[in-house]
Amino acid sequence: MSNSAIYLAGGCFWGLQKFFDQFEGVVGTEVGYANGPEVAPTYQDVCHDSGHAETVRVDYDPSAISLTALLEKYFLVIDPLSVNQQGHDRGIQYRTGIYYTDPAQLPQIEAVYRAQEAKAGSKLAVELMPLQNFFTAEEYHQKYLDKNPGGYCHIPSKMLRLGKGE
Repeated sequence: MSNSAIYLAGGCFWGLQKFFDQFEGVVGTEVGYANGPEVAPTYQDVCHDSGHAETVRVDYDPSAISLTALLEKYFLVIDPLSVNQQGHDRGIQYRTGIYYTDPAQLPQIEAVYRAQEAKAGSKLAVELMPLQNFFTAEEYHQKYLDKNPGGYCHIPSKMLRLGKGE
């Protein structure tokens, strides 16, 4: 079976990338800017309300980890009711979203989304839509928390040690 991809926005992309990198079945991650205008932004553009969301492309092997399992993990580290904010990070680039490129993923995504809405007892602030565009972030943002272990992250450090037997 070939690998699949899902695009997840969950606040600052540094922590979200490190979070997903820890799980068996995740074969690669890349941070970038998604679902904004059709112009490749710089980080400075994104920080000045370009309209893009800080997003992580998660490439995974569906025979090793299901999309459902990935999404359930995603909901462990976001506040799904928060609009344009995760932790201390505020702004449109920190919105949450699940962006897909394969319509066959939609039934699984919708099932997890509905379950999370029922759990929250409220409509989620998490965007659920097809990926419109994705622009790879600058190299210094890729694996940022590996390069800068003391870097800020809204995700608690214990959540970055859940997978791969750590």
